[in-house]
Amino acid sequence: MDPNSVAKAFVEHYYSTFDTNRAGLANLYQDGSMLTFEGEQFLGAQNIAGKLLSLPFPQCQHFISTVDCQPSGPAGGMLVFVSGNLKLPGEEHPLKFSQMFHLMPTPQGSFYVQNDIFRLNYA
Repeated sequence: MDPNSVAKAFVEHYYSTFDTNRAGLANLYQDGSMLTFEGEQFLGAQNIAGKLLSLPFPQCQHFISTVDCQPSGPAGGMLVFVSGNLKLPGEEHPLKFSQMFHLMPTPQGSFYVQNDIFRLNYA
């Protein structure tokens, strides 16, 4: 398993789902997962999905600039760091963002998001 290929596939899936069917992200998290979104923390898949669904824009587009990954620990986890732009409907200028995912393997051979940290990058 090539970590860069896994990270790239995860990032494509995550942001495609975020942009078209945000509710579909809930199954990427588990009860022990944590999201820090602009400094506010949410624990568990249900609370994380609630936060993502409550964002004040129904649609958006992510444009990924970079994806960096590293293996993480003996359990086969992976750190994935993403930077890019976020375009909201009706807005002329995109917003810059960074997001970090700590992916952990499942017994079925896939990954779930253990930790997720999102920040807008203001100039």
